[in-house]
Amino acid sequence: MFVDNLVLTEEDLDVATRFLETDPVTIQDVRGRTVQNAVHVWSNIPAVKSPGLLLLLLWGLQAESQEEVRAMVGSDVRLRCIYPEGNSFDLNDLYVYWQISVAGKGNADSVVTYHLSGNSSAGYGDNHYKDRAQLSLDSMKRGDFSLHLRNVTPQDEQRFNCLVFRKSLELEKILEVAVTLHVAANYSMPVVSGPSQDEELTFTCTSTNGYPRPNVYWINKTDNSVLDGALQNSTVSLNARGLYDVVSVLRIRRTPRVNVGCCIENVLLHQNLTSGQTETLTGAKESITEDPVDGSHGGEHQPVLSVLVVLAVIVALALATGWLCRSRCPPRSYTGAQLARPELALAEHV
Repeated sequence: MFVDNLVLTEEDLDVATRFLETDPVTIQDVRGRTVQNAVHVWSNIPAVKSPGLLLLLLWGLQAESQEEVRAMVGSDVRLRCIYPEGNSFDLNDLYVYWQISVAGKGNADSVVTYHLSGNSSAGYGDNHYKDRAQLSLDSMKRGDFSLHLRNVTPQDEQRFNCLVFRKSLELEKILEVAVTLHVAANYSMPVVSGPSQDEELTFTCTSTNGYPRPNVYWINKTDNSVLDGALQNSTVSLNARGLYDVVSVLRIRRTPRVNVGCCIENVLLHQNLTSGQTETLTGAKESITEDPVDGSHGGEHQPVLSVLVVLAVIVALALATGWLCRSRCPPRSYTGAQLARPELALAEHV
């Protein structure tokens, strides 16, 4: 019987609980801190007589190691595939394959890149990865079979499988690792245009060149509440770069004051982009469309009418004063008196 305290990864712990007897145990490191995922393990398997053999058994029971990686469009990424025991290898004894499952081909595997025994360089099976997927020969000698992928594209969002075989072991598979690559791209800051001057207000929001497919929300900026999705019509389409463009149209009833914003959510990046302040006053249109017979808006014109009346009174008084003054003054002989005739006529008219 083997009995020992071990610290296992979550994946190894899951395997161990299915095949072996385990109990949680508290273990402290040299600094007195509690170590996570420590368990008390025992086994009645005769061959398992040491922690090293137990870990090797767990690694064998776990058919493949799985990992998830995120990368931005246009960046470079490293997909890890490392032999756990850190051995040194002869490249002439190795067959290394990186492959993906191609949708629409009955889950057939497509080779991304490979290294064959006796070859001094890697080969490519898929032209999409030519000159972008690379293996390091020096690293493979040290048991590091990681794939270096340059200039990531949305089409690279795949489940990559790393397979390593040894020629000297009759092509026995010594390593299998699965790496799921998640690809993301930042959306542009949403831009809202509008509203249209109709009976209902129409706002249009646009955002481009993002990945993966986004969630689109319209919010009421007055209280930051999310507007009913039935009020919006959103179109998400792939552009020539394989990225998503968004156009969302919001239609709401006309109110005196509207303050809305458009929000683009990128779930993978945990990112929310919200448009800037979009406040619209629509009261002017409402006052124009009111019935002109209604006296409720008459007060708006009273200041203008008052000014006109005052000006008319001042002009009339000035003309009357001029007429009285000229009628009392003695006639003069100079010709300039002829210019007073229009004023007299105008005064008489008044």
